[in-house]
Amino acid sequence: MAAVLVMVLPVAASAQDRAALGPALDSFIEKAMDRLEVVPGLSIAVVDAQGRVHSAGFGVADVESAEPVTPDTPFYIASSTKSFTALALAAMDRRGELDLDAPLSSWSGGSPVPVELAASASLSDLLSHQSGLTSDPIAFRVAFSGEWTPDELWRLTAETRANADAPHGWFQYTNAGYNLATVLVERRWGRDWRTLVEGEVLAPLGMTATTAHIDALRSAGTSIAIGHFGGLTGPTQRSGLQKSDTTMQSAGGLMSTANDLALWLEAQLTDGVVDGRRVFPEGLIASTHVSRVEQVGRSGPYTRHGYGLGWHLGRYGDDRMIHHFGGFSGSRAHVSFMPARRLGVAVLINEDLLAGDLADLAANYVYDWFAATPDLESVYDARIDALVAQRDQRRAGVISGREDRARRPRTLSLPDEAYTGVYISALGTLSVRTSTDGLELSIGALRAVAENFTLPESVRVELIPWQGMPAQFEVSEGLPVAVTLAGYRFVRQ
Repeated sequence: MAAVLVMVLPVAASAQDRAALGPALDSFIEKAMDRLEVVPGLSIAVVDAQGRVHSAGFGVADVESAEPVTPDTPFYIASSTKSFTALALAAMDRRGELDLDAPLSSWSGGSPVPVELAASASLSDLLSHQSGLTSDPIAFRVAFSGEWTPDELWRLTAETRANADAPHGWFQYTNAGYNLATVLVERRWGRDWRTLVEGEVLAPLGMTATTAHIDALRSAGTSIAIGHFGGLTGPTQRSGLQKSDTTMQSAGGLMSTANDLALWLEAQLTDGVVDGRRVFPEGLIASTHVSRVEQVGRSGPYTRHGYGLGWHLGRYGDDRMIHHFGGFSGSRAHVSFMPARRLGVAVLINEDLLAGDLADLAANYVYDWFAATPDLESVYDARIDALVAQRDQRRAGVISGREDRARRPRTLSLPDEAYTGVYISALGTLSVRTSTDGLELSIGALRAVAENFTLPESVRVELIPWQGMPAQFEVSEGLPVAVTLAGYRFVRQ
């Protein structure tokens, strides 16, 4: 008689453990937030094969309004969006509407993408960060400046270039692959990435609180979590750069809640079954968890060895962990799950300068709780101590950097007024004007007051908070005629 193989799927924990997690986790998070002092709010959801184990909210969504965080407070999830976009395209592939592995040139007829580049890469390559292509003007405009129209993005696909640092088949994480993919898909199939994700993923799952339309949330008076930065010499403050509809994009453009992400994680753990209902065809979600390209990397305590469709593949300790994190201008998201342990965690926080790693620490507490880590509370007391020390080190580093930059001599040879004007490149329209604080540079939604820099005829600007870059003017016959910023030459109009 032939042996019968029976597969037993492990669950995360016993019923007693599930019930006991909530009070212990809530106490840990409250203690950590009190000790760190700089994180306004946090929301968390824990899921196993049986569904949601626990969800909770802590602190406030906005230091100015003091509205409390709940598990239904929308947070910006940044690059955690990629797994949603990738699944939507994979669903179209499953139905035979597109072929993820076909060369772009086989279906994007009339695209301005250079012919040889369109023939060398596929949607799968773009979604797994191994296309060997870059498309900086599109990625910059849709994520940061908001200076675009659909027709303009289509034209800007002509700026697609071969990536000299990471040729085809080599992993290099960027937003550009997702942005290029969805610009091409929209032109071919007439569905922008928002419509695509809503129809293919959010609606079927019942994720009614997840949206790319942040302006509509604001108009409706919905309490949303605002990005913040821990104060350097005073209290935590709102980030000066907040998202709008024009900067919500396919590589990072969803607002979501802990409770909605619990549905998302349940679908990942069950290959598409939520509340006993099969939402996606068998094998569809599992196909996004398969490695498409190798990588060798680390993010905090997590190792990474591969990337699937919208997911990093790696380990936390001895356990396989599939995950994607996100961060942008004061917002931080952690979304992860362990297939073998049938356990997943989503953590959303609204500070990401001094203590953004609290998102990972809260998730790790959950994983270690269910792993019955010995002396858990003492272990995590020490980890909070380490995070507090890291907060202080980061704060000191930012203050020291500012002081060092303040001592730099001016290298501009002309009065500020001489540099004012409008400069244009494929990256967008750069405006230079004078203000009471000094020379101010802006591109779309981005603006910053310039600091002195070390190159001739240059200044330093933080158009994106905490990401300083030089802007070097080109002076001819006593007049500025161009400025080089982020590798692009902007010509004065």
